[in-house]
Parts: sequence; C-alpha cells; structure tokens
Amino acid sequence: MDNKPCYLSINSGAGGTEACDWALMLSRMYQRWAAKRGWEVEIVDTVEGDVAGIKSLTMKFVGDFAYGYAKAEKGVHRLVRISPFDSNAKRHTSFASVDVTPEIADDIEIDIRPDDVRVDTYRASGAGGQHVNKTDSAVRMTHIPSGIIVSCQSQRSQVQNREACLKMLRSKLYEKEAMEREQALNAMKGEKKEIAWGSQIRNYVFQPYTLVKDTRTKVESGNIQAVMDGEIDEFVNAYLKEFG
Repeated sequence: MDNKPCYLSINSGAGGTEACDWALMLSRMYQRWAAKRGWEVEIVDTVEGDVAGIKSLTMKFVGDFAYGYAKAEKGVHRLVRISPFDSNAKRHTSFASVDVTPEIADDIEIDIRPDDVRVDTYRASGAGGQHVNKTDSAVRMTHIPSGIIVSCQSQRSQVQNREACLKMLRSKLYEKEAMEREQALNAMKGEKKEIAWGSQIRNYVFQPYTLVKDTRTKVESGNIQAVMDGEIDEFVNAYLKEFG
C-alpha cells in the first residue's frame, strides 16, 4: 500500500488548550512537509479547540508514495515547552496522537453492512464561505462493531461528504484487518516487537533546551524550528530504514 494516497489524522491528547495548540502546530508541520515533497494536501475535517488550536484534524495526501512515507509518523508526539497560555510561565507537557491510513482502491473488497453504520449529519464549521454554515452538509459515520468514527466536511454537498466518509471508513477497516493479521503472524513467530498505536514515538523539547528526538531510532535534531517547518525527512527515512 506504500504507493497509495493516505489520510493523516491528528488528535490532541492530555493537556487541554495546550494540547490543542500542539495539535495545530503538528498539522502545520505536516502540511509544510507534504508541500516540500510536492504532494497535494486536502483538509478533510477539522474540530477546533474551545480556546485555541484544534481538537482533531484529518488531511489527505496525494503524491508519490504518500502512505509509504507518512506511515512513519504514526504514534504519540510529546511536546515540552513554556506555555504561552500560562501567566506563570511554567513548563508544560502536551501530547497529540497521529494516525495514518492508506486510501483503499475500489477493487479491494471491504464488506460494510449498512446496519453496522450510524450516520450523523451536522453543520460544517470553519473556512468554506457562507454556504458551509447554511446546511447540514458535514457527515460523521460510526462503524458500530469496531467503534471506528470518521467525519468529513470538506465537500460542498452531504452526498460528497458521505462518499468521502465511506472511503475513509473502508481504509480504516482494511488497515485494522491488516494489523490484526500481522499481530497474529508475529504471535505465531514468537516475535516480541510491539505494534502499538499509543506508543510515544518522538519528543519535541523547546525549553530549557531545543531538541527533537525520535524514541524508536534515537535520531535527534537541535534545530527545532526547521523540524516544525516540515524538515522531518531525517526522522522518516531513519524509521523506514530500520522498520520498513
């Protein structure tokens, strides 16, 4: 699936407003990274934070080996900095999780029973002009057996957003099945390598020093501004060399 387009989702974790701001910083980093690679970027869905930043965001990458490269970013990203939201100027730790799934081609069969899917519609928020707030065009789908939830508000019509949601749902169900197969194979082989969704993969420290360090490959960079501007190929390539 490495040559497929993909969806990259960011969800803010523990840390309240601070975590929402961190999720927004990561979304900017990934959009700049994708632009440097010449990929097409589409923001599929955004849920804004109560005070600042974003609670969640899903973007779609289309370009050469988008999933193959972006899958290296899956996991929990940890930020340490002096919070701009704290009048006492204390150091805060925030978390955000990144999930990456390939877009599944129509020729791959994924059976989704209509009875297993709950569809909710709501009014889109954010950029998109006046039209976006006039109708319940945004769509959220919940796959009841697996608990997987996808949503889309980037298209103008509810029908288009439904189609986009179905594509994302098929992609997530396909990857869930692939991961379960891989885990079963590893269990049969007796492999100890963990396939963990929630494992912390990278630390970004702004204060008292500047350092970005990948916990999987031990690759690090002191130029945190360049990293936040999308210079992450060093980390991605090191991960792919080690884990494929």
